[in-house]
Amino acid sequence: MSLKVSNLSMKFKDEFHLNDVSFEMSKGKIYTIIGRTLSGKTTLLKTIAGLTNPDSGEMSLDGVDFGAVPVWKRQVAMVYQQFINYPHLSVFENVAFPLKQRKMPRPEIDTRVRQALEQVGLQGFETRKIQALSGGQQQRVALARSLVKEANILLLDEPLVNLDYKLREQLREEFKNIFSAKASENAILIYSTTDPVEAMQLGGEIIVMDEGRILQQASAQEIYENPKTTKVAQITNDPAMNLFEGEVVDSTLVLTSSIHLDLPPHLAALPRGKYTFGIRASGITLDSDGFEFQIELAEISGSETFLHLQHAQMHVVGLLDSVQNFDIGQTVTAGIDSKSLYAFDKSENLVASPYGGTK
Repeated sequence: MSLKVSNLSMKFKDEFHLNDVSFEMSKGKIYTIIGRTLSGKTTLLKTIAGLTNPDSGEMSLDGVDFGAVPVWKRQVAMVYQQFINYPHLSVFENVAFPLKQRKMPRPEIDTRVRQALEQVGLQGFETRKIQALSGGQQQRVALARSLVKEANILLLDEPLVNLDYKLREQLREEFKNIFSAKASENAILIYSTTDPVEAMQLGGEIIVMDEGRILQQASAQEIYENPKTTKVAQITNDPAMNLFEGEVVDSTLVLTSSIHLDLPPHLAALPRGKYTFGIRASGITLDSDGFEFQIELAEISGSETFLHLQHAQMHVVGLLDSVQNFDIGQTVTAGIDSKSLYAFDKSENLVASPYGGTK
């Protein structure tokens, strides 16, 4: 089974929600759509589900015009970021609802509901009311109701975004196992998120969207190692990849009047001239042999500290693998790992990567 989308476009009040979107997805795979808010992710999922109609373009499933299939006939299930459940029904009744609508025999409903609840770790909760569940449990009920339909295509629109950090961490790993099992049944799973960590952990194919367009589609590893543009590099990293101007002069990389680095081997083939360079926060750390920076902000996240640093016109975020306190305006010395630098041309396209050298 394959889903093919060709040149989908949708405009509202002169703004593109989808702009010439094309891709192909195969059965048995997990696809993650990542993009910032209003990038077109939800619109794309709703279009596949048949909840919105594009202005132009085509969709086909196994060569059959999918856009012409009525919503109620499409073998599609969708999980939203809100906990959409029926509060007056029990957990069992919530999950069984779509099967009852199809008038399935009671024994089959019972079997499929219990299997779905076991998949999401809610066995024994059958008689509970929705109001008695935590946020994470309510989202599991919504997922179980989608799984029980045994749809060919499962769409998940930022299903963990409204949960607290710890619960997201827990469910992310559980969902990955559930999705892998579902994909092995030859379904197509499409998961949307704004979280780069979530996208990379789910693995599979990643589609990067921005302003209704697809910027890059590739494996999680390829997206990480070779982001096609500066925008992809920022969207797929948390914090966003540091970007700053610099110039290649002979065998030296000049970033500011006082920050000069030896040109690393993977950048050696670059023609001399100006570029935009990128580096992840992990490539900038405190180093007594480094360069002087002023601290603009010290941000503690779990067991890590993100340092927002400034040197002349250069603003970057560095990473410490520990919790440390700093004062705003404090001077520190930080090193820049030149072996981790990316280079982008004037059109913001990748021209050199630490993983693949010059493009």
